[in-house]
Amino acid sequence: MTFPTFPEIKHLGKADYDSTFAAMRAFTDARTPDTRDELWIVEHPPVYTLGLGADRGHLLAGASEIPVVQTDRGGEVTYHGPGQVVIYLLMDLRRNKPGGKLYARQFVHKIEQAIINVLQAYNLVGERVEGAPGIYMAGGDHKGAKIAALGLKVRGNGCTYHGLSLNVAMDLAPFSWINPCGYAGLETVDMRTVGAQAMLSDVQQQLAEELVRVLAANE
Repeated sequence: MTFPTFPEIKHLGKADYDSTFAAMRAFTDARTPDTRDELWIVEHPPVYTLGLGADRGHLLAGASEIPVVQTDRGGEVTYHGPGQVVIYLLMDLRRNKPGGKLYARQFVHKIEQAIINVLQAYNLVGERVEGAPGIYMAGGDHKGAKIAALGLKVRGNGCTYHGLSLNVAMDLAPFSWINPCGYAGLETVDMRTVGAQAMLSDVQQQLAEELVRVLAANE
């Protein structure tokens, strides 16, 4: 069996959440053992998405102005909107890759590392928080604030979809209308708020390329 080693990066541009969600599931339903892995880069209009175990009580006053979509990913409630990098990872974790097969926990760790690496390129220090997937600011005036979210679906056959979001230059108000990822009072920031002026398209491409690199690396 032969197939390209590295995931193909696809730019979907601006796309509504519902159609993208349906496309992810359709792609995963139809894939075969030799289907190439893909990373989908997209920017969504304002939408709240709920993980499988999400509590709607985390939608607060003001949230009614924005559509809410129930998904099949893990995690709680999160927000997607303009000025945010969203990358969906349609991967087969059981496939042999340059760095070997991936387990779900290792997969999450590599995704988080790619985000940390890209933030570092903009002189921002992000860190993991035990038991709370995503990336948080490690210091400064916004220490502990969340800047990137992560939510995945891993099917029994090892195929994944959903992915990550990294806040670049957004209207952050919608985050104040939810308990982000189920944590009341959790501050959410974007790269602009913490001092990094970056073009969304640049961060989209950098993060996608870093994901490809980190996922392939034997580390």
